Amino acid sequence: MKVSDFYYDLPEELIAQEPIPDRQMSRLLVLDKNTGSMEHRIFKDILEYINEGDCLVLNDTRVIPARLLGEKEGTGGKIEFVLLKKMENDVWEVILKPGKRAKPGSRFAFGDGALKAEVLQIVEEGNRLVRFEYDGVFEEVLDRVGIVPLPPYITKRLEDSERYQTVYSKHKGSAAAPTAGLHFTKELLKEIENKGVDIAYVTLHVGLGTFRPVKVEVIEEHKMHSEYYSINEEDCRKINTAKEKGKRVIAVGTTSCRVLETVGDENGRVNPKSGWTDIFIYPGYKFKVVDALITNFHLPESTLIMLVSALAGREKIMEAYKTAVKERYRFFSFGDAMFIK
Repeated sequence: MKVSDFYYDLPEELIAQEPIPDRQMSRLLVLDKNTGSMEHRIFKDILEYINEGDCLVLNDTRVIPARLLGEKEGTGGKIEFVLLKKMENDVWEVILKPGKRAKPGSRFAFGDGALKAEVLQIVEEGNRLVRFEYDGVFEEVLDRVGIVPLPPYITKRLEDSERYQTVYSKHKGSAAAPTAGLHFTKELLKEIENKGVDIAYVTLHVGLGTFRPVKVEVIEEHKMHSEYYSINEEDCRKINTAKEKGKRVIAVGTTSCRVLETVGDENGRVNPKSGWTDIFIYPGYKFKVVDALITNFHLPESTLIMLVSALAGREKIMEAYKTAVKERYRFFSFGDAMFIK
């Protein structure tokens, strides 16, 4: 299967540059994965599509202020770091620009020297391993000197950084938000619970690899980036109970979906686990746990549009995207939502 099979034409003005005032008032395209039929609704109408006994699975990761603007010690040359993943203690893998300034041994300072870094080595794709130096607690220093990184296609400044966090975000560690969850309000989640729906949580720390283009022509040759995940015993129990009762497991976002499919066994049961996943889901994949998916609209030719195509079928997804463009839905992180039922 070719990457070009997942291309669609998207007018630039449909890329949402900011969130709408009320999270739950985004538009919602409801796609029946069996028939291909579509409905056009508002996100808060999701309440009508989730039934008593179903289990809704949310990713409770929290975006860290992973973007650091600083300068090279000695020369004052400007540098930008984006934290990708914590390797050990104070050693992180980072993307940086301009890269030519960052040879092993180079030192950089951020926030008037509150945070310093030394480049240890150059790793895959030109990223660097760096060791940070600071006084106090790293997370507190980062909160002071770092900036929440927005996706490269968002050029407008975000006034309230909490709008790039889900209302249930808890565990710090992501460089990007699990954006399907941005549509939920605390009130809507309460209404869903009151309907008898179980809400379970997983954690997957989203890396910037989620925005990386697929550089091979044949999708089977693509190598996924790995991301840290965890799921606990209580949340596994909720998911397994829904399965045992013949109810649906509804993943909120491709990140929750990837965790569930990583930990699920052949019978669709999940067990408590943590680790790194590089699962790549594309058409032909047989889902073990996930029955339905709430998701945003994804970039053309991305691994995420391949994942949703695996669940609903490529033809149905491409037709839905064509319809969403025609109906002028808002796309990507701050855009509208889709429910694949």
